[in-house]
Amino acid sequence: MHELGIMYHIVERVLAVVNENGFTEVETIVLNVGERTEVVPQYLHACYPAAVNGTMLENTALKVEIISANAVCGCCGKVFAFTPCNGLCPQCESADCEVISGKEFMIREIHAR
Repeated sequence: MHELGIMYHIVERVLAVVNENGFTEVETIVLNVGERTEVVPQYLHACYPAAVNGTMLENTALKVEIISANAVCGCCGKVFAFTPCNGLCPQCESADCEVISGKEFMIREIHAR
């Protein structure tokens, strides 16, 4: 489960932002996770308590927002939801498509004061 290592890195980055900006409290950390990443959101939630243990983030909420995987067809140009179509264009059934979203993984917001 590589999510624990990922969560430790996120906690380090959030703590750096907190220190750089002089925040005294963090309420929520919001992550964007794309459908096409190899990160499992439920594992992020499961690892989060261990990653924040002993830090000022112990009482901070974690929110994970899923970014849908979208693709554009190289044949007809249609933009479509990649996952429900198994990578085939719903308009022309071509497999010649490029994923344009859903690979993201980032800290979107830090709600702090």
